[in-house]
Amino acid sequence: MLTSLQNPLVKQLRKLHRTKERREQQVFLLEGTHLIEEALLIGVSFLTVCCTEIWQAQHLELFEQLAERSDRLELVSPEVMKAIATTVEPDGIVATIEQFHTRSVEFSQLGLVLETIQDPGNLGTIIRTAAAAGVEGLWLSQDCADIENPKVLRSSAGQWFRLPMSVRSDLKTDIAIAKSKGMQIIATVPTATQTYWKIDFSKPSLILMGNEGAGLSPELLDLADVQVTIPLAEGVESLNVAIATALMLYEARRQHNQ
Repeated sequence: MLTSLQNPLVKQLRKLHRTKERREQQVFLLEGTHLIEEALLIGVSFLTVCCTEIWQAQHLELFEQLAERSDRLELVSPEVMKAIATTVEPDGIVATIEQFHTRSVEFSQLGLVLETIQDPGNLGTIIRTAAAAGVEGLWLSQDCADIENPKVLRSSAGQWFRLPMSVRSDLKTDIAIAKSKGMQIIATVPTATQTYWKIDFSKPSLILMGNEGAGLSPELLDLADVQVTIPLAEGVESLNVAIATALMLYEARRQHNQ
């Protein structure tokens, strides 16, 4: 059992709390039983799995599956578990896997684009909602919150593994290409005069959602075929971006189901 906080593995795992280290190593953390189970369901192989004796005793069948699917499996003390986890009260298991979302993502009917979404909780909630609404995939600008941030994974409630995602270096060009192929580009703008439920989502559509405070950049707004707004009661300045995204996506789904 690993009990020392000075153990090289413990030090390496603690480094993965930082975005810079995750990107350099192309490895990130999975925390908690639910995310581990979701990863197993889609056939992910684990580099390292660390769990406490109590967790092992409570999840013997899962432990045996992990023994077959991981390069290294270690029992650790509760103190070490607290050190390597990013949650205040970890449930007893932390694992590492290689960078996951590296494939390209293409759209034919409904796609979502996120520009400069900063809050990991918002990003994870959007991922969870997009998967539930049947979105084909997600493009993110490079300055969005790190999609491998532990809070993003937790907030996605396991849907992180099920939604195709791609961090794009040139969203403007990617959107322009999608537009040239017949995708309707829809931008959400507080000052727009047209409400979002008046849009024809039966057309292949790409929905653009912007930064929590600043919204979409002028460069992306210029590419929009249509700008829409979500009506708010008097005195209310804005909606949370995850809620706004949910409204847009479920209106699209409602129209598709008619």
